[in-house]
Amino acid sequence: MTRQIVVTGTDTGIGKTVFSAGLTRLLGAHYWKPVQAGLDEETDSDLVAKLGRVAADRIVPERYRLRTPASPHYAAERDGVRIELGALPNTAPHPLVIEGAGGLMVPLNKTTLYIDVFAAWAAPVVLCARTALGTINRTLLSVEGLRKRGIEILGVAFIGEENKETESTISEIAQVRRLGRLPWLSPLTADALEAAFESAFHRRDFI
Repeated sequence: MTRQIVVTGTDTGIGKTVFSAGLTRLLGAHYWKPVQAGLDEETDSDLVAKLGRVAADRIVPERYRLRTPASPHYAAERDGVRIELGALPNTAPHPLVIEGAGGLMVPLNKTTLYIDVFAAWAAPVVLCARTALGTINRTLLSVEGLRKRGIEILGVAFIGEENKETESTISEIAQVRRLGRLPWLSPLTADALEAAFESAFHRRDFI
């Protein structure tokens, strides 16, 4: 079954790219990072290809590759371009995992936020959330923002050390499905990620 899934998060640096690598592998999907800000180090597409063992022909090229590692709107201004994402790529018959940048309210330009584009795409969203202190507030705010725009939420994927109280509180108050929890992996390798992902998540929850 062809499906397009957006992976977003409650904040930046919470492990969305590692989660996206695991999900791409689990679904046998294609992967797309629409906007890459920062090119001096390993890009998110590079990391997904490595950790998810995703072949080059299943990595959809970024629509914007920006030099400055900053918010997309600012990085685009520095490069003298304006971000206009338009329609999703067609990877049929294969699923497509789309990774956003930072949180939902990250600006792409002075008038458009990532969440606005997600609403226009009308693809279901997986919300990645830390299990650490402060995640309840950020996750509930993110769920509320998604629902106000009519965006389908597949569920919340937790990342970090186990915190049953926090995870259950978010699921109960927000009335969202807990998809599973990806622990911090050390060392972070393709084998470790695949094993952890298959243990923590179920393919049927995404397709």
